[in-house]
Amino acid sequence: MSIKNVRLEVMSFLEKDIESLIQKYLIPVDTIWQPTDFLPNSEGDNFLEEVKEIRELSKELPYDFWVVLVGDMITEEALPTYESWLMDVEGVDQVGRNGWSKWVRHWTAEENRHGDVLNKYLYLSGRVNMKEIEKTTQHLIADGFDIGTDRDPYKNFLYTSFQELATYISHNRVAKIAKQKGNKQLAKMCKIISGDEMRHHHAYCEFVERIFAVDPSEMMLAFQYMMKQKITMPAHFLRESGNKISSAFEEFSNTAQRIGVYTATDYVDILEKLTKRWEIDKISNLTDEAEKARDYLMKLPSRMIRIAERMKIPENSFEFKWVEPAKL
Repeated sequence: MSIKNVRLEVMSFLEKDIESLIQKYLIPVDTIWQPTDFLPNSEGDNFLEEVKEIRELSKELPYDFWVVLVGDMITEEALPTYESWLMDVEGVDQVGRNGWSKWVRHWTAEENRHGDVLNKYLYLSGRVNMKEIEKTTQHLIADGFDIGTDRDPYKNFLYTSFQELATYISHNRVAKIAKQKGNKQLAKMCKIISGDEMRHHHAYCEFVERIFAVDPSEMMLAFQYMMKQKITMPAHFLRESGNKISSAFEEFSNTAQRIGVYTATDYVDILEKLTKRWEIDKISNLTDEAEKARDYLMKLPSRMIRIAERMKIPENSFEFKWVEPAKL
């Protein structure tokens, strides 16, 4: 049987539990928070006063903070790309007739609220150039992204397991900075977004666990493959208006590292957490090739931490079109 057919068989086998996993990891629409819970009430008499408060509190937050918040928002707003990518994974029915496609739609519905609330908050803050942000967002969706997973569910679920934890870290750290600067509402908003990301991380980790249980060698090889080629961020092709090729993502990453929102050390920590979560050191019945892959993965964190420790981050802020220093 071909590798593709084995993947399809495994996805079909695991699909029987999708409904229970949806109930375990996703929250019903009538129960979960909505963007309006964190934004001024446009129907209320105090709307303008509430907007004014947002604008005043925004003055306390530094330039690099706004760059990271904008980058996080743009990443969330590129959701159409992520949904179409997951709908194209082997074993997911694109016209929505199986359990996997139901998962993707419901996951998308939860994720959609993140970009909504961040976008509205940034607009009301008066601290950013929304038109430039909108252009970057449109570019990112139009350009798409290639993360090296093809249509392979094993590689894709590894990627989502990693990325959901990375976005949890980023939103959670932004929340802490906002709280330190006295912006409690923004802190609460980013904190609750990070909570969603953590739930989603646990869900995709369980998908991988279940695959390890039935196809351990191929899952191990997929893990090795993804770490060898490195996990690229969803906004890897980020670019500002007027640029076909841009250093925007690199500068955004430098900014996030400079203020401690997401660092090279965090990347290594995530790898270690996944390795421990899936107990890859204890997995049995591996082929010789998969055993070698396991050895590679077990040794990788110590090798990567040495590289991370040697990295130097530029001290000066890059001047993005999204955020105008003069306004701050």
